[in-house]
Amino acid sequence: MNTEDTRRKSCQKASLICDKVQYQEATFFEKTKLLFHVLMCRMCRKYTQQNKKLTQSINKAQVTCMQKQEKETLKETLSRAIQEQQS
Repeated sequence: MNTEDTRRKSCQKASLICDKVQYQEATFFEKTKLLFHVLMCRMCRKYTQQNKKLTQSINKAQVTCMQKQEKETLKETLSRAIQEQQS
């Protein structure tokens, strides 16, 4: 295996850990590995920074989802409207 393949696999692992950090699923050991990798890899450092910005933006947006009952009601309303248009 050449150096480029090794580096690519290392970066793939780092991006996976970065994503786990975003969802608070990374272990202390994984976070430490990511820190050392990011110190040496400019591409992964940029990916990590962008991932942090994305997480902050999502958290700041305070997006709420529709409740299951609301979705069902909307679905039924749309189905009825479509049927009326086709009739």
